[in-house]
Amino acid sequence: MSFIAIAQPSAGGAVSLPEVGSVENDGFYPDIVLQDVRDNMRLDGTVTSPRLIQAIVAAVLHVNAELRDWKLGQIAGGFAGLAAVPADRVNRESVNISHYRRAVYCWAKADLIEHYRDYDSTASSMSDKKMMEALDNAPAEQRRNAHWAIADIIGRPHVTVELI
Repeated sequence: MSFIAIAQPSAGGAVSLPEVGSVENDGFYPDIVLQDVRDNMRLDGTVTSPRLIQAIVAAVLHVNAELRDWKLGQIAGGFAGLAAVPADRVNRESVNISHYRRAVYCWAKADLIEHYRDYDSTASSMSDKKMMEALDNAPAEQRRNAHWAIADIIGRPHVTVELI
């Protein structure tokens, strides 16, 4: 009799299996590959596939809504998709696509952190004040990163200051 392991446990003890599939986008923006989200945002098997898909769909809807007017301007300018919009390229890809993915990934992770607040990936005591502060700040930091990525796409500064 033999034993074949199909996945390695992650640092938090949960098993991470390869994720299959993607969330189909609207045709202008790229589809979001589930495994890419898991890899880039360091999500293990604790986040179930249905929950991950739900968070990504919500993130795509939010980011697409934030970019609606910009997208309509690009389509009016004759660009059929985000990849066609003139932009610098890094790693053979439009920086706009990189920013778009970052916005979606960060928004999805912020949502997941809020729903998994009782999950401690470091296996340390939740009574630790620093850990609680990190969990409190993490969703806001992810949303800030998403807003900055959106700002980078539309060419808006990261900070808006108004005098009251």
